[in-house]
Amino acid sequence: QVQLVESGGGSVQAGGTLRLSCSASGAIVRLAWFRQGPGKEREGVASIWTGPGTGTTYYSNSVKGRFTISQDNAKRTVYLQMDSLKPEDTAMYHCAARSTYSINWSRPSDYNYWGQGIQVTVSS
Repeated sequence: QVQLVESGGGSVQAGGTLRLSCSASGAIVRLAWFRQGPGKEREGVASIWTGPGTGTTYYSNSVKGRFTISQDNAKRTVYLQMDSLKPEDTAMYHCAARSTYSINWSRPSDYNYWGQGIQVTVSS
């Protein structure tokens, strides 16, 4: 059974920086960050391949160039570095993981395991 534990988050002003962490126990091959803002659908933010290989990353257009997803294999932790934050980045952020390959990285239904969620608030 895979367990995901998130940390980081909080409140910052626009233009600020936050880093989210997601520690995973168990075997996974892909981990992604999703977010859901008030009145919005859940959105895939970024994903990283955690299985064998080069750790391919994907980003949504809304965060590309501002957010960076990375992993520390020794710590079994994936990070989401969020720079140049905007008020529209305000949301509950969840890390999610799957243990088998899927072509689509941003579809929530493709992920078997979810963290509890962590709030990010960006004020203008």
